[in-house]
Amino acid sequence: MKKLLIITRNFPPLWGGMERLNWHMAEELSRFYEVRLIAPAGAAEHVSNTIKVTSVPLRPLWLFLLTAVTEAIREARLWHPDIVLAGSGLTAPLARMAARASGAKALVYAHGLDMTASHPVYRTLWLPHMRKLDGVIANSRATATLAEKIGVLPTRIGIVHPGVAMPDLDPDSRLRFRGSHGLGEAPVLLSVGRLTERKGMREFVRDILPMVVAEYSDAQLVVIGDVPEDSLYAKGQSIESIETVARAAGVASNVRFLGKRFGTELADAYTGADLHVFPVRYIPNDPEGFGMVAVEAAAHGLATVAYATGGVVDAVEDGVSGVLVQPGNHAAFAQAIVRLLEQPLAVEQMCAFAAGFEWSFFAKKIEKVLSSLPDDRNYGEAR
Repeated sequence: MKKLLIITRNFPPLWGGMERLNWHMAEELSRFYEVRLIAPAGAAEHVSNTIKVTSVPLRPLWLFLLTAVTEAIREARLWHPDIVLAGSGLTAPLARMAARASGAKALVYAHGLDMTASHPVYRTLWLPHMRKLDGVIANSRATATLAEKIGVLPTRIGIVHPGVAMPDLDPDSRLRFRGSHGLGEAPVLLSVGRLTERKGMREFVRDILPMVVAEYSDAQLVVIGDVPEDSLYAKGQSIESIETVARAAGVASNVRFLGKRFGTELADAYTGADLHVFPVRYIPNDPEGFGMVAVEAAAHGLATVAYATGGVVDAVEDGVSGVLVQPGNHAAFAQAIVRLLEQPLAVEQMCAFAAGFEWSFFAKKIEKVLSSLPDDRNYGEAR
């Protein structure tokens, strides 16, 4: 069995889209490779015992990078992996240095912001390493385009969308969620994700929610997520700032925040809501690489209304798993919400769309890219 060394800062006990993806990637690829992992302290508690974890400090950033590269090079020289995989652009230079120390191939799974981060040190020191990797696995077509723009050869770019776990839908979950939060039969809009400037929740509450409430006065926006604490680039939107614009717009009673939710609680939210809203904004140098929550929503039979920006266009199939709206068109976004509340999409077609992203398929696509490395050919979109 070939050996795979994964280096990442984005891993549980941190929880977010990138962290869940890297966790799944390590677990799923352990079916094809002997996997070792270099990740923040606490990671070992979240992986199966077949994966050996070397823990490094999460903070401060310089200590993480210094310790991780030291451990990566040591592991590479002693263990001789066949492939070193960075979980994001942040650890791409570390993966390349470890690979050079052992004669391995080096790749990165890229999320979008990896290519556009504007910090001058990152652009001066990190991007040259990205260009020289043996491969870049992009999470969407949009991210693949960004990789080309920074100088990565098209023949070294593969596209593998993030995955989803297809749930066993619980017929009681809708009533359980609504009952526990006193939602009754009100139309429920659900937002899942970190409260950042890019996610656009404050702008949604200010510009779109009032138009929805004008049609459905009892509509409730349920927000799951909080302001990120360990993000290197994302600028947060505080709950207080969102509540302030909600009061000014006259919709304060239509918004509620549930904080972080995982497992059954999150699944109940998906099945208990009537619509998932994903008002990601187009912000130069801060792209939305994909949009895993939109696929998760579809897996639970919940449609998404989203702006057609970045990798979101790969995560939502217009008319099948939701509706894509021209970025910045607030009225069209509100109209799409009202239309889907009145005429919901078929649950079966949404679940069928999401099934194409199941994690086992994700692993097979990643493995296909990794196994094609010696040929130096165009990996294309692994399907």
